[in-house]
Amino acid sequence: MQVKHKGKYCVMWCVCQSIVTVGAAVGGLLGGWMVEKIGRKLSLMFCSLPFVFGFTVIIAAQNVWMLYIGRALTGLASGITSLVVPLYISEMAHERVRGTLGSCVQLMVVLGIMGVYLAGLFLDWRWLAICSSIPPTLLMVCMCFMPETPRFLLSQGKRQEAVEALRFLRGPDAPVEWECARIEDACDERGSNFQVSDLKDPGVYKPLMIGIMLMVFQQMTGINAIMFYAENIFEQAHFKESDLASVIVGLIQVIFTAIAALIMDKAGRKILLIISGVAMVISTTAFGVYFYLMSSGASLDLLLMDAAGEKPHTDLAWLALASMAIFIAGFALGWGPIPWLVMSEIFPVKVRGFSSAICVLTNWSMAFLITKTFQDMMNLLTSAGTFWLFACMCIVNVVFTMVFIPETKGKTLEQIEAIFRGAAGP
Repeated sequence: MQVKHKGKYCVMWCVCQSIVTVGAAVGGLLGGWMVEKIGRKLSLMFCSLPFVFGFTVIIAAQNVWMLYIGRALTGLASGITSLVVPLYISEMAHERVRGTLGSCVQLMVVLGIMGVYLAGLFLDWRWLAICSSIPPTLLMVCMCFMPETPRFLLSQGKRQEAVEALRFLRGPDAPVEWECARIEDACDERGSNFQVSDLKDPGVYKPLMIGIMLMVFQQMTGINAIMFYAENIFEQAHFKESDLASVIVGLIQVIFTAIAALIMDKAGRKILLIISGVAMVISTTAFGVYFYLMSSGASLDLLLMDAAGEKPHTDLAWLALASMAIFIAGFALGWGPIPWLVMSEIFPVKVRGFSSAICVLTNWSMAFLITKTFQDMMNLLTSAGTFWLFACMCIVNVVFTMVFIPETKGKTLEQIEAIFRGAAGP
């Protein structure tokens, strides 16, 4: 694949893409510490600051280093946000709607991506940065009116505040005292302080390993590489309107992520992960076939020679478009939102910050690795070989899901914790 940017501009573009993932990996570690020290609510409010500062630096950028600094700050904020938001939602949501609300995290992400794609058709990068600074500002203001999560408040011994938070979240007529007592009993039974020795507990290391592998497999589908280089992939696939193609990709993401959110608490996490993985196996395999046929055009012409000895007209652009559409739809249906949702559900409260930080660090580190090596893989394995490698990884993640991932649909966080401990949940 030939990157459309040349020389130093190509290098700058690649660094800008990669520096976000590095900042996000660091942000994941920082977020894990913040949620335990200052709580979920304040962590969300403070993560708005590096977003705003980062976009301000980008808006005022006079050289490439200011762009790098701005991207690093927004990456840091992205890492914190990707940990705290799913955690906050899982701890405040009722189990009947936790899947839907948790999936809305990814829905908002893809809505933002599509919005940037659309705005990019009409605005330059400074105006994009100005527009992008508005949502984190609104986040900080709106979070002033939201409560801290009941589980964090109970872990800090603030029972009355936890009851008030539950009443705010569930309504005045809900049995908040009963729910508070249930959560409190679970917190008292397991303790509230994390120690390294807790990693020997199967109720800790089993969900931690599952969370880590979910993040590894999410990135090994190749999603970030495909999205970062979407325009170039379409150009190599001979689509002249690559900017418009990226908007179409964003629209597909939004539609199927919304579908996933609507059916998450009905279909369940496990079945959607399997369907998603199978769809990505098919699409990445087909994409590999497309690039293989395009690279061996002479052989293909001989193979398709008609009886009259004339070469027929063959246009395989539809195969690239269909493959991309199926891949994005499949990813958005399962492997996009569900790893973040499951991460927020499976960890005991006393290790939730630490374990979530490890998962976020894994995810963004893998994103950095895949993004940085994607071009090298395309050169070494060829375009076809790279997509077939992604197809093999999708097969592995389907098997992993079938064997190791428990269904969390409709269960309280305490019941999910009990599954890994081998005990009956409350």
